[in-house]
Amino acid sequence: MADVSVQALDALPWERLVAVYPTASAKEVHRVLRHLLRSGPASTEDDCSPLFSALAMKERGVGSAATAALPFVVALAADPRTGARATLVELLGCLAWCAEQCAPHLLDPGWPRAWDRERATIQALLTDPDPVVRRQAVPLAEGSARLLERWRTEQDLSVRLPVLFALGGLPQDTGIRAVLAEALRDDDPVVRLAAVHAASEADPGVALREREQLLADLVDPAVRSRREALWYRPDVESPYTREAVAFWTAVLFEDTPAEATEFLARLAATADPAEDTDLLRTVLDHSWRLLTRRRSVAPALVPLADGFLDHPDPAVRYRAAHLLAALGSGAAAHADRLAALLDDPGEDEFLEGTVGEHARWGLARMDDARALPGLVEGLCATWRGRQGRGYVISDPRSPDLADVLGPLRAHADTLLPAVREELRRELTDSGLPGSVPADLLATLKAWGTAALPALPEVTAYLANDFRRHDAAEALAAMGPAAVSAAPAIRERMALEPPENHRWLHWVLWRIGGADPDDSLRALGETLPKPGEPPYFPFGQLADFGHRAAPYAEDVFGVEVATALWTVTGESEPARSILEEQVLTFASGGHELYGLFRTALRTLIRFRAIGPPVRDALRALRDQDRRISAYGDYRAILQDEEFRELIDEALAL
Repeated sequence: MADVSVQALDALPWERLVAVYPTASAKEVHRVLRHLLRSGPASTEDDCSPLFSALAMKERGVGSAATAALPFVVALAADPRTGARATLVELLGCLAWCAEQCAPHLLDPGWPRAWDRERATIQALLTDPDPVVRRQAVPLAEGSARLLERWRTEQDLSVRLPVLFALGGLPQDTGIRAVLAEALRDDDPVVRLAAVHAASEADPGVALREREQLLADLVDPAVRSRREALWYRPDVESPYTREAVAFWTAVLFEDTPAEATEFLARLAATADPAEDTDLLRTVLDHSWRLLTRRRSVAPALVPLADGFLDHPDPAVRYRAAHLLAALGSGAAAHADRLAALLDDPGEDEFLEGTVGEHARWGLARMDDARALPGLVEGLCATWRGRQGRGYVISDPRSPDLADVLGPLRAHADTLLPAVREELRRELTDSGLPGSVPADLLATLKAWGTAALPALPEVTAYLANDFRRHDAAEALAAMGPAAVSAAPAIRERMALEPPENHRWLHWVLWRIGGADPDDSLRALGETLPKPGEPPYFPFGQLADFGHRAAPYAEDVFGVEVATALWTVTGESEPARSILEEQVLTFASGGHELYGLFRTALRTLIRFRAIGPPVRDALRALRDQDRRISAYGDYRAILQDEEFRELIDEALAL
């Protein structure tokens, strides 16, 4: 047996060994291992933490420090007197995975032989007396035979389930299929449910075939607490709650939206309204996940969400209100139900906003006048004090202020007094950067000429170093009626570096405060020279139309093609570039949504929707998946925007 004493550790040439993480060192690895050897039963998970990144990373490989450390890690993991055994076994799994996944040239040459020397001890961890160690060792099992043997002999269900999940992830031979089939008919509902998850790795249809049993097992009160103590995945440290198990069970159906919504409806109907609140939250969480991915599920999910609007649990009401609000006009038949929740303070501990806030947003999305009283004041008060509790990017959350107010241009007369007051308050209170003034200015930009009464407040923000760009864009959207802001723009120009002058010249021209030829000249003189990065506001150049023709030969992409076509009036080569962008996007070639929007808008403007583009747009419109890069409420908003644009193109 190798010497794994402190003396043997100290004798290694750590100064010549390499850790893989840039800020880690082999010296630190030496220090941590020395501490673990001396600490024995007092060693903790935190003591081991530095080793995970220092020894191996998929992107950086397995370094020589890992090869040197391996015998000590294995010995500590196998020693019952080590307090941090489970964490060290987890570390061995991480090292093995990185060694398998990293590029061959990043693997230390001595690693394979070092691992082979420790193989027997590592595999023995699968039969260790401590079930926590056995469970952590499941990913280290080499081959299906060893896992099948563990399934036959293991008695602890918190270890058996990870073994079952691991078997489901392997190529399905006769032995594995027999185990999965047996587990699907097991007397224990926890095992049956786990077997569906394991079998679905190779057989996605198993969940649908076992749907009735799944529903019964998920709501079975006799196994509620047992599941939360037993359901361990091989790659997850803590056991799953029943809520998490139910969520990932619903995921098994999501490739078939009709079956997925039926499963959710059945689960909601089967669950006890008082005792199974966690399952009802799961139903709404997965309904939301489906809704942000698929359009076809909305008709089934709207009545489902409506049924939860008066649930006694605020987290359930919160999710239901958010779902209906995000759909907007698609849920307009339920406006009265949302209106009844305007004063509901209910919330979820980890998510943004209250039930009442989401109900008000929903009415605004439905263009319902009941949303308007106090809307601006409430939004601004909320966002001024909000730190943001949402922690997953696809979670339900409060919509950005501009996403609520921007579409309400038709109600600008009603909302502008409050918008102006809030802008004055923000400027007086701090003048510091924040989301409220930025979103209010973005709202006024979206309202365009309807925002003219706010001209004094917008002009005042030109003097604000953090918001002068937002203010200038809002002024440009107001057009020539905002010409009185020209002196303030010139004052701002005097404070800006030369490279920023061009966009202010453009603003001056847009509001009628400068000669178009002078503004164009100021913009054109800053065009990128050959060999320079093409960072330039080509859209602003295109605004000048044919006046910008003298600069066409210097214009050299989608924004560039748009400007070139607009400036010269000649369709080629711009049209070919824009068509290629649309065709590539529609075929799923990439996800440059902004470029697709620009390209399609230009083709619409010039009424140049040819047969190939038309066919591609029809196919894109007919797909069920959302046309969006987002995973939260913006997926629905962006999908609506793109589909309206596609409909406009196809109507030409």
